[in-house]
Amino acid sequence: MPDGAVLVNTARGGLVDHDALVGELRTGRLSAVLDVTDPEPLPADSPLLDLPNAFVTPHLAGSQGNEVARLGRTVAEEAERLVAGGELAYEVDPSELERVA
Repeated sequence: MPDGAVLVNTARGGLVDHDALVGELRTGRLSAVLDVTDPEPLPADSPLLDLPNAFVTPHLAGSQGNEVARLGRTVAEEAERLVAGGELAYEVDPSELERVA
């Protein structure tokens, strides 16, 4: 990443080598915005929580508006389909859990 870049991770905490990131943040070369970490939550003594150029959100950066209500409606509708014996719109295949969220 070029000097002055900002790393933004909203995908998966394991995608980022936190030790390497801390090293870069300590030099001041980069900044980071992390909505996800590994582990999650971070330990209280994690340097990511104290560095001035690291911003850690509580894994809800994407859930600040109408999407929370929409997610709730989707879950309720899926539960209604399940109880009624209907076909699920968002069935989870357990064999895919390692690959997907």
